[in-house]
Amino acid sequence: MNLQTKITLQKQAYNHIDYNSNVLLFGSCFSENIGNKFNYFKFQSNINPFGILFHPLAIETLITRAINKTYYAEDDLFFQNEQWCCLDVHSKFNTTSKTELLKALNSQIDKTYDALHKTTHIFVTLGTSWVYRHIATDAIVANCHKLPQKQFLKELLSVEDSTAALEAIITLVRGINADVNFVFTLSPVRHIKDGFVDNARSKAHLLTAIHHVVDIRNGLYYFPSYEIMMDELRDYRFYNEDMLHPSPTAIDYIWNKFEATWLSEDAQKTLQTVTSIQSKKAHRPFNSDSKAHQDFLNKLNLEIKDLKLRHPHICFS
Repeated sequence: MNLQTKITLQKQAYNHIDYNSNVLLFGSCFSENIGNKFNYFKFQSNINPFGILFHPLAIETLITRAINKTYYAEDDLFFQNEQWCCLDVHSKFNTTSKTELLKALNSQIDKTYDALHKTTHIFVTLGTSWVYRHIATDAIVANCHKLPQKQFLKELLSVEDSTAALEAIITLVRGINADVNFVFTLSPVRHIKDGFVDNARSKAHLLTAIHHVVDIRNGLYYFPSYEIMMDELRDYRFYNEDMLHPSPTAIDYIWNKFEATWLSEDAQKTLQTVTSIQSKKAHRPFNSDSKAHQDFLNKLNLEIKDLKLRHPHICFS
């Protein structure tokens, strides 16, 4: 008996990801889920340099700043709840020191500028079309940082708005890195605070916008993480306790689909080696001083040394 509707994915014919690739991820918390997989398996990756970003205009704003090296100044910051914040970035940057915040933001601009020049694959994971416009500056923000609600207007980005933002992102990055590949995904996390109907409208706008720019012949791809979650894993056992975010099992399932589709054969073999080493490093011995455990560690160190000869960037802490 078949208890699932399976989504059939074909192996990418070109532009595979391997251990020589440089992967840069922007977007919602789902991009962090997948990015953490890249990190665990020791790919060269950079996840959300400005923190989690939910909508395309936020990503466009920061990529534009990074490419143009438009640094932040004191006028770009706000003081709220005894912390300094910037409406363009995630709250993880918030700090009690204005100087430290500016230093962190402008450092990330430099790092993102460098990353955009050398990246081979950029992942853009979109979460919502609902945005907040800061009335005083007339700017659409990435994060309201719990500033009073009366300071913002809530808006729904049109398909045209989101499409224009994605096209701008592609044009900007390819202006400095012509060979980069883009992989677009739609986050399966539901934004229920917007309501069930408005969440569906929001996702529909994003999905349509993504498919307006996708062009496989031009290195612009779509990976159906949203459809895998909605159609293959349509059971609440695949969700966390909040019933909104994918569970670790679901993330593993989607990653396995991605791995089979996007990773080169050599990368998949190397990934198996990395998995084995990670598992061995997690081993906790009964007696750490025993000869058997010391022999185990020596053999493990030889495996790591052999792997690093082939892939010098790989490092196990």
